Amino acid sequence: MRYFWGGMIHLFFLGFSFRSLAIGHQYSSLGTQPILCGSIPGLVPKQLRFCRNYVEIMPSVAEGVKIGIQECQHQFRGRRWNCTTVNDSLAIFGPVLDKATRESAFVHAIASAGVAFAVTRSCAEGSATICGCDTRHKGSPGEGWKWGGCSEDVEFGSMVSREFADARENRPDARSAMNRHNNEAGRTSIIELMHLKCKCHGLSGSCEVKTCWWSQPDFRVIGDYLKDKYDSASEMVVEKHRESRGWVETLRPKYNFFKAPTEKDLVYYENSPNFCEPNPETGSFGTRDRICNVTSHGIDGCDLLCCGRGHNTRTEKRKEKCHCIFHWCCYVRCQECIRVYDVHTCK
Repeated sequence: MRYFWGGMIHLFFLGFSFRSLAIGHQYSSLGTQPILCGSIPGLVPKQLRFCRNYVEIMPSVAEGVKIGIQECQHQFRGRRWNCTTVNDSLAIFGPVLDKATRESAFVHAIASAGVAFAVTRSCAEGSATICGCDTRHKGSPGEGWKWGGCSEDVEFGSMVSREFADARENRPDARSAMNRHNNEAGRTSIIELMHLKCKCHGLSGSCEVKTCWWSQPDFRVIGDYLKDKYDSASEMVVEKHRESRGWVETLRPKYNFFKAPTEKDLVYYENSPNFCEPNPETGSFGTRDRICNVTSHGIDGCDLLCCGRGHNTRTEKRKEKCHCIFHWCCYVRCQECIRVYDVHTCK
């Protein structure tokens, strides 16, 4: 998994990497270079064939990986592990994904969801000729509205994500089983959150007729949903049994008195490090110098985020617009003010 997502970055140009928490200029070349499937490192033969057969939508696949990582960093911005990426084109999260932890489960789910989301949205926007709007699952319209617009074809987007992301997860071991499950949970989240979007038609803004279509939610909604699944992820244990093809590893819930996980839930079977101190073996960067919230009693608060080491406080001056006045017609004029803020960072 760690090498698959790193290889995806090379869809556009070699050497491209997700370097840090702040994602900005390194994406500026996204989509500007031709895709050479053979130059993407880490692809297995099935992925390589898929890339060549669906090269038209591969930019959307890479865009999906990007928005997945961005959403991961948003969701974990106030936690000890904040989804930091490293300057390694084949292991963009470092060793963090080597373990079968909650963090690995979330990364698999959000990245797979990102790919499905981006491909689905690209198809609906007409960016590719091999896909388009969903005309299969409309059903009967409701009272006062009719079908119209472009329903997003999430089944096609999920198929692309499944065929590409799951291609490496074909080993009969527990980690492949975990990765496949969490990948599918990420894609299922989009289907769960699809909703009707409608537009009114009529004279003078009336709503005599509404046309409606199926739409994906904002990706932030998907991120929030999967973060809840991360918080309630099911701990599993590994079982081995012999089949005709040899020894096979499967997963079962560790605690029988808890509800068994469904296809919508995230699963893991190894404990996470505490991420308090730097540790190159686990991929932890520690929390020293991280900004903390002095008024919070949650994980983003200085007590928990700083792991009991305490925090430093400094003042910071910032230029901001202030005393803004609207002038008719039509512009806003603001003054520039200097404001002083207290910034708290972990020791």
